[in-house]
Amino acid sequence: MARRISAVVSQGQSHNPRKRELEEELVTLLMMEPGIDAAVIPNLYDVKPDGTSALALQSVSGDVIVFSWLYERAARWTLDRLDVRGTEGVSTINAELDEDEEGDESDEAASDEEKSRVADDRPVPKRKIYCLELSAFESAADFMSEVRRIQKELTTSVVSLGGLDDWVSPSASPSPEAMERFANPTNDTALAGNGTLQNGEGANGSNGAVDVIRIDEAPDRRWYPVIDFGRCTNCMECIDFCLFGVYGIDGAETILVEQPDNCRKGCPACSRVCPENAIIFPQHKSPAIAGAPAEVGTLKIDLSRLFGAPDAVEQAARERDEQLVLAGRDTVGLTVGIPKRQQEEGNAEPKDELDDLIDGLDELDI
Repeated sequence: MARRISAVVSQGQSHNPRKRELEEELVTLLMMEPGIDAAVIPNLYDVKPDGTSALALQSVSGDVIVFSWLYERAARWTLDRLDVRGTEGVSTINAELDEDEEGDESDEAASDEEKSRVADDRPVPKRKIYCLELSAFESAADFMSEVRRIQKELTTSVVSLGGLDDWVSPSASPSPEAMERFANPTNDTALAGNGTLQNGEGANGSNGAVDVIRIDEAPDRRWYPVIDFGRCTNCMECIDFCLFGVYGIDGAETILVEQPDNCRKGCPACSRVCPENAIIFPQHKSPAIAGAPAEVGTLKIDLSRLFGAPDAVEQAARERDEQLVLAGRDTVGLTVGIPKRQQEEGNAEPKDELDDLIDGLDELDI
């Protein structure tokens, strides 16, 4: 018998009728799908770690499919911030790289093998989390085809591993106070015995469909950085650069977003100075900053500089100065918290022919 899976639909910030219609169509189909327990939560990025939505997610120990309007990478690491972790489930609806891009990515991966990533030393529960982008399809039926494929994949995995006990382990446990709030909710939700989300009374709707859980919560819109620990090397450049007290370190001296609401709304400056592209602002208009797939590290040739645009560090310093002025503070320009890789340029290797070519183009002032 196929095991049950929790499917969570995260509503977007936008009240666009078409987006809302897609969300509701998807919820309806999930309710009717055998083996699926459906839930609806507010926009994942706005959820606070001690909110009802976060507590519901933290209480699920089984496999989860999360639908959101965020990029897959942004959704996965936002969940991680909420202590909802698991093995990354790979979806077939993710954009595929062409042959040239695949080659570049493999070369980049090979060059990064020696780097230690924060995620390498973090325990991960033995369950899978799939993050699906709601922008991938216009039809809810297309998503259901992927849901059925995932169900089949997970069932096969359980059989090959010899049973559920070898496959499922609890996620990070919420605090006793948090569990007390979840045990006495205002929206009559509860955790089912098999580690999935179900209605507190287990009642079925028409045609045998399990009633969907709707988390009655309306968090304010938020703006804060999300760290991709799969890329982060704990270099601390972000904490040196940010002057608003957003970042901190935990007991293991690992970087974390300690005071997210100290972040200045609309400012993505720290993401521009991160040498590993590990800082995400899921609501930013630029896909690269919002969590779209991107290469780790900086490009060998910065085309923006060839055409007279400022480089990332200069732009970040300017954005930071703008926020300092708005906060009634003095500007600092490039004098404070400039990334270490910029300070070490004086020790760089001698210029080669490519460097000479770029210098020549700069002199042309095109």
